[in-house]
Amino acid sequence: MSDLSLRARIEQYYATVPLLFADAEAFGPLRLFVRKEPGTPYYGGPSHAQPTAEGSAVVTAADIARVRARQRELGVPEAFEWLAEAAPMLRARIEAAGLPVEERPLMALDPNRPVPPQSLPDGVTIRVLTADDSALPGALALPRLAFAEAGTAVGSAGRAELWAVAEVLVADGTVATVRPAIRAGHKTLIAALAPDGTPLAAGHYHPANGTTEIGGVGTLPTARRQGLAAAVTAALATHARDHGVHTVFLAYAEEVIARIYARLGFRTAGVTLLIANQPARS
Repeated sequence: MSDLSLRARIEQYYATVPLLFADAEAFGPLRLFVRKEPGTPYYGGPSHAQPTAEGSAVVTAADIARVRARQRELGVPEAFEWLAEAAPMLRARIEAAGLPVEERPLMALDPNRPVPPQSLPDGVTIRVLTADDSALPGALALPRLAFAEAGTAVGSAGRAELWAVAEVLVADGTVATVRPAIRAGHKTLIAALAPDGTPLAAGHYHPANGTTEIGGVGTLPTARRQGLAAAVTAALATHARDHGVHTVFLAYAEEVIARIYARLGFRTAGVTLLIANQPARS
């Protein structure tokens, strides 16, 4: 697969996956994905904006302001997300509007390389979670703790904090909104579980047209440095391949994380995701 076709697949993925969960509203050369029903959207926030297919269209400050006004009306973060290569001039305009922009280089799994099996600590198992799985609330809570303590060092948040957040997600309806996507096959969530069923690491993917991004991979801070994130990532990639996905990619924020992905067979995709004012992603 050439780099050009890989980029085209990734662009198509970002343009179409949100439509599983949202409607697209146009604002000149920008569009905003608006959730059809309450719930957390696929890209880490309750809205998703990116350039339209007309990559050469000029984005103005007024276009950005209109999207942000709509986001404020909806009560969602004023967040944007796009591929740097698809709209090279957009970053400067977004930053001029006062929004911080972060880079997330992308890596794609080598299609000719099998994913190496990963060892697990004694008693830890990997499981594909069902919509009614007792571990689902904890798995959904896990990224909030993992991304709140950045890096790979062992942290302070553990099981008590995990289940406290899980209770909140059950009470506010977050868990209920995820169940239909799992049942429909739009979302696959895999977790590494302690012997008592506590999720120690988790991640997910949403497939579309033979392509998927692995996202939300995080480890409970007290359970780090055991290879759990690598094991979950490998399980997600293998599961996606076994279910008809040909292009598997992911984003990373730190070089130490990229090295873990490289050992699993991911290589630099030559494409960078830019996010502005976006809730945490893996």
